[in-house]
Amino acid sequence: MDPRQSLGQRGEAEAARFLEKRGLAILDRNVRSRLGEIDLVARDGETIVFVEVKTLRESEGDPPEAAVTGGKQRRLGRLAQQYLKWKRLEEVRSRFDVVAVTLDVDGRVKTVRHLPAAFEVDAW
Repeated sequence: MDPRQSLGQRGEAEAARFLEKRGLAILDRNVRSRLGEIDLVARDGETIVFVEVKTLRESEGDPPEAAVTGGKQRRLGRLAQQYLKWKRLEEVRSRFDVVAVTLDVDGRVKTVRHLPAAFEVDAW
């Protein structure tokens, strides 16, 4: 397995655990389509939450959430729209969160930061 893939899977598992402890229900993981992938889909009360998880080792410079660029945000918006239509949830409120997972040099979780409503997507 590609080390980046293993790192990503570890981060997603940590993010899901973190969110569940804070009362969010994980509905789906790794939702794939031809447009890309949504890491996690959760429910926070009546809101559907699309979660982008970014995992890095602490020695890698920029914080993990810096990797969620404008292009990535637009792609996630299209994926979210597709997901809501597929699940017949078009009328449900939704938001985009980022969970940034940082591992120490030994691969242990150093920090998990949840950024609710980290970005908005215009004109889906």
